[in-house]
Amino acid sequence: MQAESFFSDHVKKALTNDPPGEWMPDVPKACIPLHSGYPNPALVPDKELKEAASRLLDEERDLPLHYMGSPRPAVLKKQIQKRLAVRGIHCRDDELIVTSGACQAIDLAARVFLDEQTAAAVEAPAYMEALEIFKNYTPHMMSVPADQEGLQTETLALMLEERKRKGLVLPRLLYTIPAFQNPAGTVMSAKRRTRLLQLAETYDFLILEDDAYGELGFTDIPPPLKAMDQNGRVLYAGSLSKVIAPGMRIGWIAGNASFIKALSWFKKDLDHPFSQAVTAVYLEQTNVEERLAALREAYRSKRDVLLAALEQYLPESASWNVPDGGYFVWVRVPGADTSALLARALSSGVSYVPGKYFFLNQKDGAEYLRLSFSYAGKAAIKEGVQKLGRLLENEV
Repeated sequence: MQAESFFSDHVKKALTNDPPGEWMPDVPKACIPLHSGYPNPALVPDKELKEAASRLLDEERDLPLHYMGSPRPAVLKKQIQKRLAVRGIHCRDDELIVTSGACQAIDLAARVFLDEQTAAAVEAPAYMEALEIFKNYTPHMMSVPADQEGLQTETLALMLEERKRKGLVLPRLLYTIPAFQNPAGTVMSAKRRTRLLQLAETYDFLILEDDAYGELGFTDIPPPLKAMDQNGRVLYAGSLSKVIAPGMRIGWIAGNASFIKALSWFKKDLDHPFSQAVTAVYLEQTNVEERLAALREAYRSKRDVLLAALEQYLPESASWNVPDGGYFVWVRVPGADTSALLARALSSGVSYVPGKYFFLNQKDGAEYLRLSFSYAGKAAIKEGVQKLGRLLENEV
C-alpha cells in the first residue's frame, strides 16, 4: 500500500517542507538551553495552579472533566476581554475565540483565509512556526524585510505596488509580531504601525498580529495594532503561555465578528474545558499586574546577564540587538554558518536556534542565531555564551 496516495494535496505539499523542529536534533540534557523559548521554571506558578485545580474540583467536582460541563471557560473569556481592554482592545463575545495557544489561532487564520490562489506576507526574519503553518496552506509567500523599527512599511508599499503592476497575486494576510518580535526582539514604531494599517486598507489585506510577548515589556511601547484598528483589518492573536504556563494551552484570537464566526466553524478540538477552568480559577485568585511586574523584572535581569556575556565573550565582529522585552536576543556573526556550527555547539554543551529557520530564503539567515534569556539560569547563561564564544572565535 502506498500511504502517500491517501494524502490530500495540501498534505503532500507540506511534507516537502523541512520537518518541524528539524533545527533541534536531540539536544542533550546536559546542554545549556539557550535555544529554549520557554518560561523560566522558577517563574511557572505550579503551586498556585495546583491550588486552583484543587479548588475547582472541590467546587465543581466532575463538571470540568466533561466536554462543556464547567461554567468557568465562559468566565475565562471575560477575563481575557478584561485583559485586552487594558491594552486598548475592546471586543464583544462574538469578536473573540479562545484557542489552544497562539499557534492554533495562527493556524485557524491560515486555514480560513489562505489557499492555493492566495498569498501571505511575512516579515523577515519571522517566527519559524508561523512560516511552517503558512507553507501548509499557500505556495505564495512574500518576505518583507524588517529592521530595528520592525517591518519596513515603505519597502512593503513598493513591493505591493510592483506586484499590482505586474498582475501578481497580492497578499490576503500579513503576519507580524510588532512587540518584542520573535526572533529579533524588535518593536514596530508607532509611525510604521499607522502606515501598515493604511497599506492594509489601500491594498485590501488583513493583518494577523501576534502579541505573545506584548505584556513582557521593560519599557513603554506603542499600543497594539488592534487597538489602532478602525476598519476591522486586524486579527489579534495572544496567549497566556508566556505569562502563566505554556502547557495550559490558553490563547485567543480577536477580530471582526464575521471572521471569528468562520474561525469558530473550523475549530473542532472541543476546547480544553479543564485547562480553561483551572486558568480561570487561577486568574480569580491572582493579582495579574503584580505577577507581570515580577516577570518583567526577572526577565530584564536575565537579559542583562546575556547581553553582558555577549559583550565579554563573542568576537568583535559579532553584533546583536538590545531587546526591551520578550525572550530573545538576535545575534549576527559575519562569516559564520550557524547551521553548520550547531552540531559542534551541542557537543560543547550549548544550544541555540540557527538563523536560517526564520527566513523563507534560508540563505538569508546563515550568519544569524537566536538566543533566549528566558529559560536558563543566570550562571548557565554566562557559561553558555562563553562556550559559544569559543566556537565562534574559530569561525570568523
